[in-house]
Amino acid sequence: MIFKKYHIWLLALLSGLLLSCGWMNGVFQLLIFFGFVPLIILDEYYFKQSERYRSFRIYPKVFLAFIIWNTISTWWVWNASPSGAVMAIVFNSIFMATVFWIFHAVKRKLGRRLGYVSLIAFWLGFEFLHLNWELSWTWLTLGNALSENIYFIQWYEYTGILGGSLWILLINVIISEIIIMYIASKNIKVIFKYLTSLLIVFIVPITISLIIFYTYKEKGKHVNVVVVQPNIDPYNDKFGGISVQQQLEQFKTEALTQIDSNTDYIVGPETCIPEYIWEEDLNSHADIIRLKQLIYKFPKTKLVIGASTVRFIEKGEPITPSAQKYSANNEYYDSFNTALQFDSTNNVQIYHKSKLVLGVERMPFAGTFGFLNDMAIELGGSASSLGSQAEPSVFTSNKNVAIIAPVICYESIFGEYVTEYIKKGANLIFVITNDGWWGNSAGYRQHLSYSSLRAIETRRDIARSANTGISCFINQLGKIRQATAWWTPTAIKDTLLANNGITFYVKMGDYIGRIAAFVSVLIFIYFLSLILRKLFYK
Repeated sequence: MIFKKYHIWLLALLSGLLLSCGWMNGVFQLLIFFGFVPLIILDEYYFKQSERYRSFRIYPKVFLAFIIWNTISTWWVWNASPSGAVMAIVFNSIFMATVFWIFHAVKRKLGRRLGYVSLIAFWLGFEFLHLNWELSWTWLTLGNALSENIYFIQWYEYTGILGGSLWILLINVIISEIIIMYIASKNIKVIFKYLTSLLIVFIVPITISLIIFYTYKEKGKHVNVVVVQPNIDPYNDKFGGISVQQQLEQFKTEALTQIDSNTDYIVGPETCIPEYIWEEDLNSHADIIRLKQLIYKFPKTKLVIGASTVRFIEKGEPITPSAQKYSANNEYYDSFNTALQFDSTNNVQIYHKSKLVLGVERMPFAGTFGFLNDMAIELGGSASSLGSQAEPSVFTSNKNVAIIAPVICYESIFGEYVTEYIKKGANLIFVITNDGWWGNSAGYRQHLSYSSLRAIETRRDIARSANTGISCFINQLGKIRQATAWWTPTAIKDTLLANNGITFYVKMGDYIGRIAAFVSVLIFIYFLSLILRKLFYK
């Protein structure tokens, strides 16, 4: 295998472009099955040249591939935060390149077969870590790339998105091996063997998915839901351009076009009430009273909306890393991105967003480095790290016909986190978000499609309220219904099914990631032992 210098860089460029296709529309997503192929061929080239080149020689090439992928797929973060976009793109690319470089180094020591096992284990282990640590930015988890091809991934109810990542990696490795074998020997028998394996690995999951899709029967009690999309410009109007009273009147105007005596829930977007409200005064606050006028005429109707709230930290309570000093008497308060549920009584249920956006709503390792809290980017009325609650909680109703998972914005990309609501009894998911920060870009469309993944994983109907769009309903198969237009004020209504069934993925969570992390540790220990043996027993 002989390459000229520019061939090497072209392979890296091609890989970055193919990986980016996974975050484009429709069938383009399927090119993700070829995304790693040029990089694996590049790895094989340096593997064959081990005596000539050190393992780190591959790092700049794979970094180029990953920074192209990250830039093309998530450039829209720039619209909300230029510095946040640069940090997310650069650091994520460094993490990815490091994982691939470690695989390459391990392959040099352990050989091709165990090397490919390490690639799959390391990458899945990295994605699992990325879902759970302080620097979490999981937008480009490989399994997300198939979010618009729901006919192919109905088995996510058993595996979650990491099952999709495993599938994509396996196919990439097999295709790469076919190409490498053809270049090296043109052994038709061996190539035919690999082609057969490729067909099985590709076709069997799709066949299983199609069987599930066309035989699955949606289940659950009927719940009538109205979703409101008020369409308040987050940059120019929401946080000071027009009054809160005007914003709430616009919300009510849209809602009234769809509400009737059969409405069980009205759902509004994240930070529907943009000004901070003390949680101790919720029922007496003028904004809340205005909104509750919607439901006084309909006693069975409940209102679920997003709000910005603050809570006084009582004496004796621990001072959280995100707490702000309130007075000279060492009194403190916490600010939250909150979901609220109201009914026609004074009963208010509160949920504080737990998965906060890195760099915007929280800074990493704030518990250790408290000074970082004040460096959070001012966005959406917040100028420091927000508070959060330790675990998700649900909104209940009379007789618990509907138990709501209030999922706020970024939280909807965390599959295992959403399963925690389901374990607490949630039979419907309400996603409330404000995607207007990203402008008219691929960002809000990608975010929408990730909700389909949550519907499949949990077999729950979803009502999605997005301030500027896209709002919609999603059924238990992940099919999107009544998708609204972008940047348009409107309201929609539908009947959802409150399903109480529990999927295998809800029970087991990201078990694929845990297994991969365990295997990664074993491989890496073995790899290090070989290096140490060579050092000490020459």
